[in-house]
Amino acid sequence: MTLKLALLGFGVVGQGLVEHLINHGEKVKEETGFEPMVVAISDFKKGSIYDPKGLDLKKVLEVLHTFGSLEEYPDSSDLVRDLDAVSTILQTNANTIVEATFTNVKTGEPALTHCKTAFAAKKHVVMTNKGPIALAFHELSELAKKHGTFLGYEGTVMSGTPSLRLPQTTLMGNTIHKISGILNGTTNFMLTEMETGKTYEEALKDAQSLGYAEADPTSDVEGYDAVYKVVILANAVMGKRITVGDVERKGLNTLSTNDISEAQKNNKCWKMLGAVEETAEGTIHAAVKPMLLDKSHPLAAVTGATNAITYSCNMSGEITLTGAGAGKSETGYALLIDLIHCEQQMKNQSHTLENLR
Repeated sequence: MTLKLALLGFGVVGQGLVEHLINHGEKVKEETGFEPMVVAISDFKKGSIYDPKGLDLKKVLEVLHTFGSLEEYPDSSDLVRDLDAVSTILQTNANTIVEATFTNVKTGEPALTHCKTAFAAKKHVVMTNKGPIALAFHELSELAKKHGTFLGYEGTVMSGTPSLRLPQTTLMGNTIHKISGILNGTTNFMLTEMETGKTYEEALKDAQSLGYAEADPTSDVEGYDAVYKVVILANAVMGKRITVGDVERKGLNTLSTNDISEAQKNNKCWKMLGAVEETAEGTIHAAVKPMLLDKSHPLAAVTGATNAITYSCNMSGEITLTGAGAGKSETGYALLIDLIHCEQQMKNQSHTLENLR
């Protein structure tokens, strides 16, 4: 089965996926048999192109890098231009939608509509947008199941680091009663700088100068980015039903330089953590805030912009995973691994149906 891909959004993440398909596609094909075809790209700013026989990906990147848009991609008898995102879902021969648009995390739009439209048209979806998964994970999962389609969302929490697939596959059979992690590289970088004696303001300025923090750093430093990720972990990994409003939140600015120095004197350290835990009574507590850790804790050793996550399991104990939480290559890889799993799942379903006949 060939996955025919339509890319919605062609920014850093979409380009990262295409670069992997160009540079590593043959190796992936040799190892897994995966050989996708990109038939459509639709981007609000860069333009939209569709060829049912497949796009020339090297030419796509060449045109984009030269002209800054897809308008100069060569015409052909099959090429269709100017389809918007919904039309691309409904009017192309793509069977798999790669959702990488700029999405409002508070509403999940337009990605939420794109997902629902795709499932209704019996098309698979892989995505890196955390908003729709945080806001409507159970609804989207049920829709995908109802229509016999695949929903992939690995990149929504820690980019290409398998923070979702690891517990869902390798740690199967465990009861995971607690998840805690450094889910935002910006705040972890700032804390590392503050431990050297810098003030919050100095650390933030450094983070912005290095590109870790935006000009408006609110989403990172006040914990909003991590809140959405905690909700995804609780719902997708632990099978709970919590919302963004259920997560306690305190920003990094609530931590003083005196707090940091006192912790160091006591062989402890502060980390801006996202955590969700199920108590013995069955209640769920989720929080994103500065938390005090012993220096012996595996998360205490994670410095700079690196992300890390610890799963507390009833059989395997504590498992800690460390890796990048953002990046063009890493997030593009998250889409690629979801696509490979999508194809494998479709093949397995096809074989099962054949055996039943």
